[in-house]
Amino acid sequence: MDQNDRDRFEIPKDMQSMAEAGFEQARKAFENFLNSARQTSSSLEDRGEKVRAGAKDITSKAIAFAEKNVATSLDYAQKLLQAKDIGEVMRLHSEYVQEQMRALAEQASEMGQAVTRAAMDAARPKT
Repeated sequence: MDQNDRDRFEIPKDMQSMAEAGFEQARKAFENFLNSARQTSSSLEDRGEKVRAGAKDITSKAIAFAEKNVATSLDYAQKLLQAKDIGEVMRLHSEYVQEQMRALAEQASEMGQAVTRAAMDAARPKT
């Protein structure tokens, strides 16, 4: 066995099949989640105008963030399935963690601002 054979990182076929099946299940579960979130968003729209506007903004942001985060995670999982060696796995993981930490910090800030705005709008007396 030469150096290239020893350095090559291969996922056993059975394990890859299981990972791909899990990947598809995760994608379907995410689609179901989005459908439920959209239905919940629609039901919130039946409330008062100020609350409705704030809730819709917050829900839209939450759905957009969830879509982005899950898509990023699914892309990461797919890249891992195609990794050629353990070094590539470690590089992909490091990049993914750094990207997600930045994204989550930005999302938390945006969501905090949206919640504050919605609460202030809902608390404002009618004029």
